[in-house]
Amino acid sequence: MAKVRTGGGWRAIRYTLKKAYEAGGLWSLWKTMRSKNACKTCALGMGGQAGGMVNESGHFPEVCKKSFQAMVADMQDAIPDDFFHTYSIAQLKKFTPYQMEHAGRLVKPLLLQRGSQHYQPIPWSEAFGRIVRKLQDVEPKKSFWYFSGRSSNEAGFLLQLFARLYGTNHVNNCSYYCHQASGVGLTSVIGTGAGTIQLDDLEKSDFVMLIGGNPASNHPRMMRSLMMVRRRGGKVVAVNPMIETGLVNFSVPSDPVSLLFGTKIASSYIQPFLGGDLALVYGLMKRLKELHAAELNNAPEPIVDEEFLAEHTHGWDELADRLDGLSWDEIIEKSGVSKADIDNITLQYAGSKRAVFAWTMGVTHHLHGSATVQAIAQLALMRKMIGRPGAGLQPIRGHSNIQGMGTVGVTPKLKDEIFKRLESELGVRLPSFRGFDTVECLEAAEQGNMQFAFCLGGNLFGASPDASFASRALARTDMTVYMSTSLNTGHACGTAQEDTIILPVLARDEEPEPSTQESMFSYIRLSDGGEPRHEQGANYGPRSEVKIISEIGRRVLGASCPVNWLEMSHTSTIRKAISRIIPGLEQMSQIDQTKDEFFIPGRTIDTPTFPTDDGKATFYVHDLPAVPDGLQLMTIRSEGQFNTVVYEEEDLYRNQSRRDIVLMHPDDIRIYKLSDGGLCSVQSDVGEMRHVTVSTYPEIRQGCVAMYYPESNVLIPKEVDPLSRTPSYKRVAVRIVRDDGFFEVKPEGKPLIGRAGTPRDKMNQC
Repeated sequence: MAKVRTGGGWRAIRYTLKKAYEAGGLWSLWKTMRSKNACKTCALGMGGQAGGMVNESGHFPEVCKKSFQAMVADMQDAIPDDFFHTYSIAQLKKFTPYQMEHAGRLVKPLLLQRGSQHYQPIPWSEAFGRIVRKLQDVEPKKSFWYFSGRSSNEAGFLLQLFARLYGTNHVNNCSYYCHQASGVGLTSVIGTGAGTIQLDDLEKSDFVMLIGGNPASNHPRMMRSLMMVRRRGGKVVAVNPMIETGLVNFSVPSDPVSLLFGTKIASSYIQPFLGGDLALVYGLMKRLKELHAAELNNAPEPIVDEEFLAEHTHGWDELADRLDGLSWDEIIEKSGVSKADIDNITLQYAGSKRAVFAWTMGVTHHLHGSATVQAIAQLALMRKMIGRPGAGLQPIRGHSNIQGMGTVGVTPKLKDEIFKRLESELGVRLPSFRGFDTVECLEAAEQGNMQFAFCLGGNLFGASPDASFASRALARTDMTVYMSTSLNTGHACGTAQEDTIILPVLARDEEPEPSTQESMFSYIRLSDGGEPRHEQGANYGPRSEVKIISEIGRRVLGASCPVNWLEMSHTSTIRKAISRIIPGLEQMSQIDQTKDEFFIPGRTIDTPTFPTDDGKATFYVHDLPAVPDGLQLMTIRSEGQFNTVVYEEEDLYRNQSRRDIVLMHPDDIRIYKLSDGGLCSVQSDVGEMRHVTVSTYPEIRQGCVAMYYPESNVLIPKEVDPLSRTPSYKRVAVRIVRDDGFFEVKPEGKPLIGRAGTPRDKMNQC
């Protein structure tokens, strides 16, 4: 494929036209995208009552390929009636994530029974009956509940409420696999796990450090904000072991000047060792302190605000001593960044007035992820960049409502205030035992101590480390229930030993009643919902998540439960309950009438008072992790996917046409006696992938290799960050050897049926 040298641009516009064709025409896609619903993909913030393709600042049009991909996927025809008769479980296990996603929409409840090789459609009444009987038979502590970040606040709140009234705290959202390190790290330093800025603050900053992220592919609408920073003369520092095309140049399609001439995004690009970010940040802090000492009497504003630190923080003296005692040799050795580069970045930061630090899973997917987040927050505090307008911290969240899930209580441990309010409101005693995190739930399942698993969206199997372990764990449950809009690999590889049930659900813009979502900037949006795209009947058709949950709650907990489950089948009732229970969401009680979307009070920190017990931030001191020997793997997403969902197999910005590859520096290919385009075997301590194609990628740091997630999860161990319990999907030691065999998987049976919204040629390759 032709080398792509810029992100966005005319290719993005042509892609839009292609997706419009798949969706039945440009007008059809336009109407759906302009409906008053929040975007279904990333948490950046678009849609709601301002209408689709409008961001939180009111700018129009704001849209990206991810938005189109998700919408067109939801506009697919139903999976043909003969699909599950044609393809057995053994065959479905050979399907790629792409093939599963493009099989069509789920429209009927499905059951896979012990001994059966095929899913079979069942009526809703049978699906509910089987689930209810199993829940009535299971000890609550032997059940766990997993939540995607694409569902609504209402569905999340209702299901976690049911789980706790049922008797368990094994309640998790998918942040344990992505940004839990952000929440833990930030809370320990400044008292809140959310970002401290609003979208406008980002666009008004004059210095942005983007660490371990690739928003050009994963959060494309953020590129307009970065364009605005550069256009005003601000600096954007990209920190990533890979040079990403879209972070070098990006042509914003909605901006005529940028579209025609492109925009230089990164003013500086730093390639540390994989996992060298903590050492790099400590180097920046050390150099900042040195500059402060040298210019103490001359600078109009102190480079390090020691007066602020003394008045508003704890532990600065200990950190200062650690920085003084840390040698430059150690910093350079463990970061992989030269002293000159550290000097350059520090000088840019020292000259800024409004600095924003943003990061994503390149930071959090490490055994020292929480420590790195703490260090980033401390780097900002040294110059009082938390506590002034236009400056602060922003973890770049994934799923559109993942932050909202945490806000409404989808966590193993409820915040004390929420716990007390729930007990008082309902007049009950809720379970108080320690709930398991996601990996612990799967470990308990593998040991035979979990009988029931319930997944509200997402792909638990596909998101989990050590794919073989995840499959074994789910296979030890008696029943696993999935609520999904389309098929994913978990439906084939994450089946239970007795019953696996898939419940088809409506997409956000098909919900019969309005729902709310929270952006990563702590903004509450109201989605109107809309008409279902597929026929609904008593025994078939996708249903509202809220109505499914309320029905299960009514049948399992019965009339003696203090919750009126019939009333709670309406999202307006749930919002009133949320407004009474969840601090900061009081305005939800009136949002149906006012339609007023809002920022959650107290999240933005623009004064030097922090939401801690004494109003002060706290510093932490860490040892720097050593540089491991050998090749280190990082899992990555492609430009054509969103989290575990693969919409396109090509990775346009990295100039890759397939996913069964390993990206390697040409010097590493030579050292390990491999060949570009040749086959290899990639091995880790927990798994092996054979017949992987070697792809030369000069833009990656030598010693680092990259492979696509979720396919490469078979190589990822279950090791977790001790503070956040987030698995280390990055910096995985691997061995790569030649593999001269030939391997090709093709599911047996007739080709999948091509239909509108589905790339027919690729589907027929199945």
